[in-house]
Amino acid sequence: MPTRRVFLGKTAAAAAGLAMVPARLRAQNSANETVNVAVIGIRGDNNGHPTWTARGRGQDHYEHLSHIKNVRVTHVVDIDERHFASSLSFMKEKWGGNPKTETDFRRVLDNRDVDVVTIAAPDHWHALMTIWACQAGKDVYVEKPISHNIVEGRRMIDAARAYNRVVQVGTQRRSGAVVAKAVQFLRDGGLGNVYAGRTVIYRQRNPIGVAADGPVPSGVHYDLWLGPAPARSFNTNHFHYHWHWFWEYGTSDLGNTAVHSLDVVRWLLGKREHPRSAHCVGGLYEAGAPTDQKTPNSQYATYQYADGTELHCDLRNWYSGPPEAQGVYIFGSKGWMKVGDDRAQVFFGPKNEPGPVLTSDEKIDSGQSHFENFFDAVRSRKADTLRAPLEEGHLSTALCHLGNISYRVGRSVKFDTTTERFVGDDEANALLTRTYRAPFVLPDKS
Repeated sequence: MPTRRVFLGKTAAAAAGLAMVPARLRAQNSANETVNVAVIGIRGDNNGHPTWTARGRGQDHYEHLSHIKNVRVTHVVDIDERHFASSLSFMKEKWGGNPKTETDFRRVLDNRDVDVVTIAAPDHWHALMTIWACQAGKDVYVEKPISHNIVEGRRMIDAARAYNRVVQVGTQRRSGAVVAKAVQFLRDGGLGNVYAGRTVIYRQRNPIGVAADGPVPSGVHYDLWLGPAPARSFNTNHFHYHWHWFWEYGTSDLGNTAVHSLDVVRWLLGKREHPRSAHCVGGLYEAGAPTDQKTPNSQYATYQYADGTELHCDLRNWYSGPPEAQGVYIFGSKGWMKVGDDRAQVFFGPKNEPGPVLTSDEKIDSGQSHFENFFDAVRSRKADTLRAPLEEGHLSTALCHLGNISYRVGRSVKFDTTTERFVGDDEANALLTRTYRAPFVLPDKS
């Protein structure tokens, strides 16, 4: 297995952003040239079965890629070999293709025939995989949240710029036609002075219970799964999907689910900077049932920007909540708007008089369109055409991190938007990064 030191020695010339890039992608923009892709992470359920209720995000990647002309999935990567016999067989039968399999994603980085990697691994792996892929001359589609902490997000941006890589973030609502119309309506002054946005997310999740440590299942490359996280004995509650609810790997449901809505609200508000303060309260409400979970399942986060604009997030997983309350809301001096993926409804004045209803005649699969937008940018080498570039992903993911840090330290936090550090708060600043387990260490510089 190649170490990162060996790998970086092989690819030092990539500092110009060209050394490992296939000539066909450097020299021309032809849509007829095949782009070879490696998909990282194809999980089914905890036993490797490709059930629709526990379908891994990497399976969605495979499906979308299968519908894009002249894009070929040449490799799938997963640390759980059981998925090759179950999930991959299911994917090939349903969407075609015959990719090679790998358990160590670093091997596809060393493969000059691989042009692009798509990352659907756990949160604690997103930054390292993206940075190392950029260093290897690969373009990247990385799932949300882009990072496990704020420092990682900035290092990812630095790497993408240093190696001239195209990196798209999997916040696919940026490719939604109705949301785009709502953004334009607000930019045109439809609600007057926009001063606040809110997202409400009620999603019931069953408690994970308590599980004892046990042996590593056959076919699971557990050290590779842990990567930069601290070493610990294998436990099913720390593994497939349940890893979301532990700080070592996940980012709470702010990073898992709310990041999509937070990204939409920030886009609607027109904010392309960090907020200057954050306050988050919540808890783990399990009705007294024992659980291994460490992250909260209820969080209410409030953010304020330098101009006073507010952003609020009401996230609850311990009960379903009233469905009519869920959604994205924008408030302005003329009225307010509720924004969904299929329609946006405007209301004016103190009497809530109905205003325009924004819809789209186009039946667009935003997930499919998002991938197509990424590959258009890969071929043209025009990163500025991306709908969800890494810089936008960093700002939205940082909202999740800021909320989680406020929750963990138990108080409001003030953030210096230029230095990306907390003001006079050593405890909060300690949570801007993490201790990395060698050799899975975040590079100091790109």
